[in-house]
Amino acid sequence: MIFIWPAVVMILIFSIFPLVASAIMALSRIRLRGGSYKVRFVWFQNFEKQLFGTEQFHFLGTFAGMSALGWIVALAITGGIVWWVLRYVRSSFTVLGFVGRLFTWGLCLGVGWLLAATFFSGHQFGTLGTTLFYVFVGCGVQFVIGLGLAFLCSMPIRGRSFFRVVFFIPLMITPIGVGYAFRMMADTTKGPFAPAWQWVGLGDFSWAADPWAARFFIMIGDSWQWIPFIFVVMLAALESVPRDYVEAAQVDGASSWEIFKDITWPQVVPVAATVLLIRVIEAFKIVDLPNIMTAGGPGIATESMTLHALFAWRSLDLGQSSAVAYLLLFVTVVSCVSFFNLVVLRRIRA
Repeated sequence: MIFIWPAVVMILIFSIFPLVASAIMALSRIRLRGGSYKVRFVWFQNFEKQLFGTEQFHFLGTFAGMSALGWIVALAITGGIVWWVLRYVRSSFTVLGFVGRLFTWGLCLGVGWLLAATFFSGHQFGTLGTTLFYVFVGCGVQFVIGLGLAFLCSMPIRGRSFFRVVFFIPLMITPIGVGYAFRMMADTTKGPFAPAWQWVGLGDFSWAADPWAARFFIMIGDSWQWIPFIFVVMLAALESVPRDYVEAAQVDGASSWEIFKDITWPQVVPVAATVLLIRVIEAFKIVDLPNIMTAGGPGIATESMTLHALFAWRSLDLGQSSAVAYLLLFVTVVSCVSFFNLVVLRRIRA
């Protein structure tokens, strides 16, 4: 018992204490003074300010009326969630499962209406929408490319050992280094690829001034760094598939797609779900690339929730910074637990 106390003390100091301290700050308004500070409990006013107050445009986005497309998307999402609820109630209803799924349904409904009122209505969305773009679109692209590269390198092709090493290199570079490298390469006027940008007619295009171009450039940089992680794990999973199954299918005349769909993919699904879950958790914390490449601009177009909290902390608004961090924690936990319960556990039970 005495030997585990050092580990327990370290956890209490570096994990639990910051969690409790940040929770206290999220419920407080802190004013720093010369040589002192003043703390006043305001309870949930910091969260109310982010969701309904003056910081709503920063966190959620700008709402100025929903377009016809936005209403169609919002009603379609609402109908889909209602159908999902009714299907669960009629099939495998349990009280504990229903309570847990309430968070999933609520988050899906809220995010759906948020996107309908901002993105699908032509309005700017805030740091929550930007973070979800980095997470779901970015991780989806990274998983598809990483899986494709792993599948190619698992085949008996020439030079696959060389490509395995080359594909792994970006993972060893720090995110700050990746941010500066992609900021330099994307410079259309003075960067090393400026002649290429001029040749394709984009020499005068300022990607950092266009919200969507800036988001996509950041997503490309993030994908370049994290695709190797998915590649390495999925390559190990693909190479662990028994060759007897594949050879038997080849003897029976199955095509490469049929072999992958019916034999290889079911074998690697648990690993794929796990690596995707790990990547999603990491993607929610993206901060280095938006900070280095665009500083969150133009405006707040590329600002993630983590960068939002960092900027609030730099301005010494510790209460708002902690509130944003806890909102990020809530979104991350609900998203990842929902993915684990609805995808990973369902696959394990099957």
